[in-house]
Amino acid sequence: MVWRRRSLALLLVGLLVPACTSHAPANVLRPQDPALVVFGSWSGTEQQHFVKVLDAFTAATGARTRYLSADDRYMPDVITARWNRRQPLDVALLPQPGLLRHYAAAGRLVPLDARTRKLVDEQYPAGWRSLASWNGQQYGVWFKAANKSLIWYDVGAFERAGVVPPDTLSGLVRVATVLRGAGEVPFAVAGYDGWTLTDWFENLYLRMAGPARYDDLAAHRIPWTDPSVGAALTVLGRLLEPGNILGGTQNALRTSFERSVTQAFALPAHAAMVMEGDFVAGFVTAGTHRRIGAEVDAFAFPGSYAGFPVVVGGGDVAVQMSAAPAAARLIRFLASPQAAEVWASQGGFISPNVDVSLAVYPDALSRTLARQVVEAGSNFRFDLSDLLPAAFGSEPWTGMQGALRRFLKDGDVAAAQVRLEAAARAADR
Repeated sequence: MVWRRRSLALLLVGLLVPACTSHAPANVLRPQDPALVVFGSWSGTEQQHFVKVLDAFTAATGARTRYLSADDRYMPDVITARWNRRQPLDVALLPQPGLLRHYAAAGRLVPLDARTRKLVDEQYPAGWRSLASWNGQQYGVWFKAANKSLIWYDVGAFERAGVVPPDTLSGLVRVATVLRGAGEVPFAVAGYDGWTLTDWFENLYLRMAGPARYDDLAAHRIPWTDPSVGAALTVLGRLLEPGNILGGTQNALRTSFERSVTQAFALPAHAAMVMEGDFVAGFVTAGTHRRIGAEVDAFAFPGSYAGFPVVVGGGDVAVQMSAAPAAARLIRFLASPQAAEVWASQGGFISPNVDVSLAVYPDALSRTLARQVVEAGSNFRFDLSDLLPAAFGSEPWTGMQGALRRFLKDGDVAAAQVRLEAAARAADR
């Protein structure tokens, strides 16, 4: 699109009208207005990158912003506390579709205005739009995506064993077998952080059962005792059998996500592979000082469905929580390719906006990961555990996570399905 190549300032001339007097209409942005309070989960380097996005908004509009990080706090607790103090946030970036639906149902969100809806309709796939909707209204913009359909691998271990990244699930099983025979441990697994086990299951289930059945399971339209669940668990058990895991099952059950990455890739490397999202790169760089793309690389989680690529992922959706005109304009800005490109050029970021140029990503691996998300289109599926009731999908020691930790330990497919179904029914009540 022609307008996409214009400068940021020119782009926003049509979106953001500068104020010139104190008698300006209420919908005009004025630098003297209170700073917008923008709430998100990012801290550290991610916070620095997002603040650059907010600074670009301020440079173009004069509207000031103040970023508030959740840090280690539970985001809904912060939102509720501010609401009770009558200090609502102006814009929040929520990590789960369920939170958007919860606040929309409670009347705490402002729907997208017509101009922002038009941008979203033009630039975001239907699946992403659906995840930001409730009751027929569009309430959010998915600003940041995460590609969780990746397997990171030690390049040297693959070369020593004479294997290459596989394209199929059966190929992944074969690679694990060859690595093990060559004296390499196939996987480092973070069984202590049960969410990594849910990501393993979700990737297998999406490829084996397909997107429609994935949706049915998320909505509990089919039971967890369904044969399709058993089939995915069977493959999971074969891949993560004790001999394929660094230190065996007991070590995995004591291993956090961050430690699984450093255990695998810190020199001397101890495991050949770690399955997790694009954010692994930051832990490799910070915790092992190995070179991404040279010593440690990534390939797409093997397999497709009916010949089409499928991706499991996550993300952060921007929602408006106050009636401030500047808040609506910030949401519109976050919907634009220009906003995404500010962070994308810094690395550690993927945008689901199809108009974001892949050329802006800083390296070949980042471009590949972003392309996988965009090309998956309607076959992109949000993290299943984040779509489930929190008591089932998010509790670390019970529900889905607890059942999969138990499965990692005992390998009993039928028992795992019974436990999963019982936990799902309890959460539905």
